Amino acid sequence: MPAGLIALALGGFGIGLTEFVITGLLPEVAADYGVTETTAGWLVTGYALAVIVGALGLTAATTRLPRKQVLLGLLLLFVIGNTLSAAAPTYGVMMVGRVVAALCHGAFFGIGSVVASNMVTRERRASAVALMFTGLTASNVLGVPFGTFLGQALGWRATFWTIAGIGVVALVGVLVLVPAVQQTEQPSLVRELGAFRSGQVWLSLGITVLGYGGMFGAFTYIAYTLTSVSGFASSTVPWLLVVFGVGLFVGNFVGGKLAARSIDGTLLVVLSALTVVLAVFALVATSPALTVVSLVLMGAFGFATVPALQTRVMHHADHAPTLASGANIAAFNLGNALGAWIGGLTIAAGLGYTSPIWAGAGITVVSVALTLVAVTAGRHSRRRALASTTGSVATA
Repeated sequence: MPAGLIALALGGFGIGLTEFVITGLLPEVAADYGVTETTAGWLVTGYALAVIVGALGLTAATTRLPRKQVLLGLLLLFVIGNTLSAAAPTYGVMMVGRVVAALCHGAFFGIGSVVASNMVTRERRASAVALMFTGLTASNVLGVPFGTFLGQALGWRATFWTIAGIGVVALVGVLVLVPAVQQTEQPSLVRELGAFRSGQVWLSLGITVLGYGGMFGAFTYIAYTLTSVSGFASSTVPWLLVVFGVGLFVGNFVGGKLAARSIDGTLLVVLSALTVVLAVFALVATSPALTVVSLVLMGAFGFATVPALQTRVMHHADHAPTLASGANIAAFNLGNALGAWIGGLTIAAGLGYTSPIWAGAGITVVSVALTLVAVTAGRHSRRRALASTTGSVATA
């Protein structure tokens, strides 16, 4: 694999760290600014909403610009945002820093996916995308626990200064190691928007929302499940999340290999398996040992979908993949919000702390059904195209 993919993965690592590490530092941030933890929690929500805006808005705004230069600009934005967060004298400035950093998130992964896939041969594209997303999974396995420990030992600002430093290293890495992408056609926003005329692009986005939303709906309230249902002490939750992160890491790697062989086949098998894992997890959550196993499998099958989901939308927007790729990153975050919202409704309804896992299984079932619809529609389209071609040849 090209060395430039490592630079992209490092950028993904820093961005993933920015998104997730704040959850482990909310008490310290809330105490420093004298706000409630609920108010501090808007630093998480605000980030997620800004990701969606950046994934669509920044990607569309930079369509005609060279992709490598855009990636460099996004990483500079990332460094500025985290520097603002680290130095923020007030809660409001901290929120601005979070939003600025988040704006680069969706566009970086969307454009980075296109750049990564163009750095390798067509059959290795899914593996290249998976390698770039390895940075995101590694941020969960290694970065979040380390960042939390660093923030608790030296103050939460030390964590964000460190993240800003990671952004600088990633920026230099992209500058030196990522080649300038030779685009065969002049980029055009009109052509990029034209990709959304494809029904398969919309189906792909829907599969992403539901497939990722099912896992995230179960994951959002997992701490309550672990402590109130499985009986773990709250002090063990960070380590259990590391276990979950290991599953993410393995799933992303294996999912990339499988998607290189068959994108739709991978989605059908993995999403079906994820549905089963979630349902079984809800049934065995009272057993600590089986809960640990379920956590690993939920992470593995949940993130094994990511390379296939990202590659599928680029495949069906082949001649204008940049904006569609960014839209798929927005779809991941929309799935996060949807899953968390539905999971919260089940808890509010008094259904218990395993109910978000059941809800996640239900959402994932719908994603399997939508994948079947997409696969069937694709087969019909190919048959019609073949029949049309055959008819034209016969007439000639």
